[in-house]
Amino acid sequence: MATTDRVLFGLAERVGRRLLAQARRVTTAESCTGGWIAKALTDVPGSSQWFGEGFVTYSNEAKARRLGVSRPALERHGAVSKAVAIALAEGALRRAGADVSVAVTGIAGPDGAVPGKPVGTVWFSWAERRGGRIRVTAERRNFRGDREAVRRKTVEAALRGLLRR
Repeated sequence: MATTDRVLFGLAERVGRRLLAQARRVTTAESCTGGWIAKALTDVPGSSQWFGEGFVTYSNEAKARRLGVSRPALERHGAVSKAVAIALAEGALRRAGADVSVAVTGIAGPDGAVPGKPVGTVWFSWAERRGGRIRVTAERRNFRGDREAVRRKTVEAALRGLLRR
């Protein structure tokens, strides 16, 4: 196993142990990572005990249709935005009936940059259900590197974010 794969596997394994200990389930809503976060989580044996499903919503149409992201939010803020990341996390949490979700939307490159959103810009959002309420946090990160590096760093940051929750 490559060193980077071991890092992601180790993080995913820690996420799984924590979820299992708390009898909680996680879901993912991914755009720029194309399902890589779900892959990292399901690489862990026994992950079906705490992971039921994930969503890859690459296009704006898929974000709206599958996870209920509002078209006005997409038009006003763009797919790579705090508003859309939050809507993805909340939509995935509701659709999957999970306890925790992570959502990512970003510009992995090599093209796609727009003013104020260079290649490497990624918005993250984590949502968690606690006592009937949903708590959501979001953050923006900027990663350097080629497309593969940006995507890999995004997966790692998403998993680390899950551990913090």
